[in-house]
Amino acid sequence: MSTEGGPILTKEDLDKEIDEGLKTEDARDHRKLNPVERFWAKLQPWFESRGYMLRPRYRPGWVPSWEETDERASLDSEDWISVNTAKTMDAVRIRDNYPVMLKAIWTHVHPYEVEIAQYLSSQELRSDPTNHCVPVLDVLHCSTYQNLTFIVMPLLRWFENPRMATVGEAVDFFRQLFEGLQFMHKHRIAHRDCAAQNIRMDASAMYPKGFHAQRPWVLPEPGLPVAPWYHRTERPPKYYLIDFGISRRYNPGNGEPLEPVILGGDRTVPEFQGEGKYSPWNPFPTDIYYIGNVIKIDYLERYTNFKFMQELVDDMRQEDPSKRPTIDEVVNRMEGIIRSLSIFKLRSYLIERDMTPAEKCQDIAGNFFRQIFWVVRLLPAIPSYRKKKS
Repeated sequence: MSTEGGPILTKEDLDKEIDEGLKTEDARDHRKLNPVERFWAKLQPWFESRGYMLRPRYRPGWVPSWEETDERASLDSEDWISVNTAKTMDAVRIRDNYPVMLKAIWTHVHPYEVEIAQYLSSQELRSDPTNHCVPVLDVLHCSTYQNLTFIVMPLLRWFENPRMATVGEAVDFFRQLFEGLQFMHKHRIAHRDCAAQNIRMDASAMYPKGFHAQRPWVLPEPGLPVAPWYHRTERPPKYYLIDFGISRRYNPGNGEPLEPVILGGDRTVPEFQGEGKYSPWNPFPTDIYYIGNVIKIDYLERYTNFKFMQELVDDMRQEDPSKRPTIDEVVNRMEGIIRSLSIFKLRSYLIERDMTPAEKCQDIAGNFFRQIFWVVRLLPAIPSYRKKKS
């Protein structure tokens, strides 16, 4: 029996309940909780007892705030916003109203995730400035469901939202991304899924009034007003790697590891194609491919400004994993690239390849005046979240 007084349920019980609900209910009716949301609402009293509060929509006795008004008012109501995943849920820490993200981890499916996440957040490692692994603030073991643990993390934001403004802002991202993976590899941990969907940023400085976890362009309050924000040059963020579900930690005395193929978010890994998917591979060079591919897809292919990254990215994406540079080599080469870039290049505005001439002119003009303002304020061309030593 669970401590809540009912039978102990399993992941299969939850999956069946959600699947059956989705077949028989209209999930578009926001006046009612959908099957996924009922999972979270059922656990809300338990989360509250552990010091965390979900949004009003998931609290006992919830009644839609727009019920007595025009139905159109629902679109501006905070409690109209629903979720459709049983994997993560936003909340606040009750003692200080700090926004957090709760992640459900089924330990029989991902037996190492909690252990690795806690290790990376240990006091000794957390104090390392090169650690870019998402901090774990708390671990909650759920007794309602068998093998279910929740980790509590800060509320982070998609690393490219809002879009970067200058080459210098992107260079800061590249440097932090490489530094973060170097930290993991130094401690003999392979991420194994460090694709774009597992990169976030702490945008608390950029968004001093906060933002809504499910609608990040608005504030988390009634009426959903637009969230004011600053550029990265003005309020630099720290970037993080998240999701250690298929990560592994290795004993350095056992030589180079070999792992069977597990597909992550990026399905283009060369060694995983064809007959290669049946062979074990060293996961460390695969990590190099993943982050190289992030830069290729999100920067080299999207913008015209990053030819200086082409050679390094090509090497990181070599078809033969043994020919890819190590993360230490990537970091060293990146520092050399940074030293070669002029201030003018670093302050230049990002030009998207599909921009019209009129859009380019408009954006470049806006960036020109913005840069003057930033130069007058002595803001560096490459922003850094680290406090400068006085």
